[in-house]
Amino acid sequence: MYKRILIATDGSKLSEKAEDSGLSLAALTGAAVVALKVVPRYPRSYFEGGLPVDASDIRRIEKQWSDAAQEMVDAVKTRGEAQGLNVKAVVAKSDLVAEAVIAAAKKHKCDLIVMASHGRKGIKRLLLGSETQHVLTHSHIPVLVLR
Repeated sequence: MYKRILIATDGSKLSEKAEDSGLSLAALTGAAVVALKVVPRYPRSYFEGGLPVDASDIRRIEKQWSDAAQEMVDAVKTRGEAQGLNVKAVVAKSDLVAEAVIAAAKKHKCDLIVMASHGRKGIKRLLLGSETQHVLTHSHIPVLVLR
């Protein structure tokens, strides 16, 4: 049924449930897995009255974020390989999370995206937006959303 499943993670508890479900589905279908974490770039502009951040501090912060993201996808890879799955760990840098998820799925020729819904409701959903909703409405491949 599925040949390659992209599992998007953000390290949250809900995301871990999606990881587990995605890995189980891959095991059932014999699919390979791409574990993805999207890391934002550090904002380089600042508001009037704010303190500018030194370039070396920006590099250090971005490296910390990348290292933490690599640990997340490596953990998914380890759990998947323990189930006999072929798992590729990928960290993407982008401020546009949903677009990065869709682009990674296309690049790695995935035929399913598995991700968590954060379940935001009401005004929070309107103010914060929804990366999951964006992936759902713009992806050209199926998206499995887990709550």
